[in-house]
Amino acid sequence: MTDSRRDFIKKLGLTGLGLSIGLQGVSAASPLKKLDSNALALEINPFIIIDNTGKITLVNSRPDMGQGSTQAVPSLIAEELEVSLDKVNIIQSDGRSKYGSQQSGGSSSVRGLWMPLRKAGAAAKEMLIRAAAEKWNVSAANCYAKEGMIYLTGSDKSTSYGDVADLASTYEVPKNPKLKDPKDFKILGKYNKRLDVPSRVTGEAVYGIDIELPGMVFAKVVHSPRIHDSIVSINDAAARKVMGVLDVLKIERAMPHTKVDAVAVIGKTQFAALKGAKALEITWKEETIKYVNQNTDEYFAAAYETAKKPGVRAEEKGDFDATFNAATQKLEAVYETPFLAHGAIESVNTTVHVKDDGSVEVWAPIQGPDGALSQVANYLGISEDKVKINVTLLGGSFGRKAYMDFLNEACDISRKIKKPVKVLWTKEDDISQGPYRPAMLSKLQGVIENGKGAAFHHQAVGESILGQVFNGLKPTQADGWLSGELSQENYEYAFGVNKVSYSRVKTSIPVVWWRSVYASNFGWGQECFIDEMALEAKKDPLEFRLSLLKNSPRFTNVLNLLAEKADYKTPLPEGKARGIAVFRSFDSISAACVFVSKTDDGIKIDKVISVIDCGMYVNPDNVKAQTEGNIVMGISAATKGGITFENNQCVQSNYHDYNVLRNNEIPEMEIHIVENYEKPGGVGEPGLPPIAPAIGNAIFNLTGKRERKLPLSLV
Repeated sequence: MTDSRRDFIKKLGLTGLGLSIGLQGVSAASPLKKLDSNALALEINPFIIIDNTGKITLVNSRPDMGQGSTQAVPSLIAEELEVSLDKVNIIQSDGRSKYGSQQSGGSSSVRGLWMPLRKAGAAAKEMLIRAAAEKWNVSAANCYAKEGMIYLTGSDKSTSYGDVADLASTYEVPKNPKLKDPKDFKILGKYNKRLDVPSRVTGEAVYGIDIELPGMVFAKVVHSPRIHDSIVSINDAAARKVMGVLDVLKIERAMPHTKVDAVAVIGKTQFAALKGAKALEITWKEETIKYVNQNTDEYFAAAYETAKKPGVRAEEKGDFDATFNAATQKLEAVYETPFLAHGAIESVNTTVHVKDDGSVEVWAPIQGPDGALSQVANYLGISEDKVKINVTLLGGSFGRKAYMDFLNEACDISRKIKKPVKVLWTKEDDISQGPYRPAMLSKLQGVIENGKGAAFHHQAVGESILGQVFNGLKPTQADGWLSGELSQENYEYAFGVNKVSYSRVKTSIPVVWWRSVYASNFGWGQECFIDEMALEAKKDPLEFRLSLLKNSPRFTNVLNLLAEKADYKTPLPEGKARGIAVFRSFDSISAACVFVSKTDDGIKIDKVISVIDCGMYVNPDNVKAQTEGNIVMGISAATKGGITFENNQCVQSNYHDYNVLRNNEIPEMEIHIVENYEKPGGVGEPGLPPIAPAIGNAIFNLTGKRERKLPLSLV
């Protein structure tokens, strides 16, 4: 134990392995080194692997569901390592703890990994330069890195990373490597072609739905139409006669917070499984005791009744109730948002093989391989080292594929049949079974004094994801996830008196996060109500906001840029109008101006101008692409029908009755990025919350009618 690391490696014959590095110094000499809990919390251990041939492999620790993490995450390493992405191999992490948190969600990939991954790249570069300097017997200060090579200043000496990787692997990892000045970036903040796009266009890219294994069978799972029912009897005689049907099994759908009965039809082909499922006769027992506000009319009736009562206080500055009761100029309104399905093009699916030796291998489009690894181990009652997770690309998700009930289904089936099985939910399963974005109410109260906003109260009313999915909310607590988005610290409107409260309305309709989580619910009510307050104060909506945000330069910069690009002060012709909204979520500020016009068929959304301040970013093209996607999804959420439940079951079943925006409905879009050196914020979600209220405000400015319930009618 007194040997140096270098001598230790030489004695064990480990030279030739190259350099494998994370910020915590996991190297070829100690590939099983554990991260401390601090490191895991900070998500700081993706790896750089350089072999002695010069091949560089970067690990992407965040699954790609369309947000571009396959390129964005390695770019953070490549910038500091001085290599270009077209010269490296990129692999996906597999859920093992040495990679830290691997959850794609909450627009967290770039903003969470910006410093840790850059430090990992910079640390590796310093080690490689030191190794080259030692090889040449010169000072490391006289050496520099460029495109995977080390050069000696003022000479023709050079060496590749691979040539010195073995020596570099013997050094301790620098704890505080020098990072590049953002002004010197060559990759970050610059336009770079997405090198992963060609394979997606040609079909070479592998999604979960593409997985095929030797001996694999297919399963169609049949769920209760009312979600929570138990099975009385199964008549599978007709199903077993279908050619290609191998078996019919009673299984369970294990959701994070509950388990329900289901039936799996096993087939040699997907078609056989589907046909067999249609031939099943299942008698379901209505578990009425489990239905809690499971019809949307009941849920909203309970929500509106709850909104009449005070909520649990989450935040308060001053005494809002006293201020409101004493005010002479005040207003109050309730805004409503519906349940929404995620509706990703690739339905949830997974392929699982529980093997005879007790190990299990998973191939799945999931948002978090680390969570999947622990979930599979816990569900099957095995140790995590017996679980192997292979993460595929995700054909859309928007939060759904972080709720891995479908993975448990496949595990349950495979352990019973001891074969690799692919479980693929149909679109009807996907839309009718949930989970969904929770439907919410925003009860809003405001006070105007001397033409200015003086007091503001936002009471959030509805089911809690934290409460339902994680059973993590006491009756006396306000949901911190909600109140965090609604806090004055987040939106920065400088009301002298401010209050945030929350009232939970339980439902047995399963809920989970949906793109931008609660921001999509509460941005709608808040930003429409700010326009209502501006009208009451007899002020222009933009000027009213700017007066409240005069001490918030990033907000005012966003709004002023939006006004400039939208030519806000120029009056529009009769029959046309515009509306604005601004909202901060996931550490980014986004504002939108929506232009609408009257037509013979109703109201048309003509154009959307969006401005986003996300701080420093990886690729402007990706920022714009994600914002365009947010606009499209935001318009869908604002103008298309939501999810409704009648007779305790979902009414909608596919895209024909759960509508999404079609190509011919997409308006002109114009995206502008605020350039600064602020810390990175999220990009995948912040552009969505302002869309619905900007549309609502535009419609009011066009028609004089204030809509407070989504979806908006454009007819």
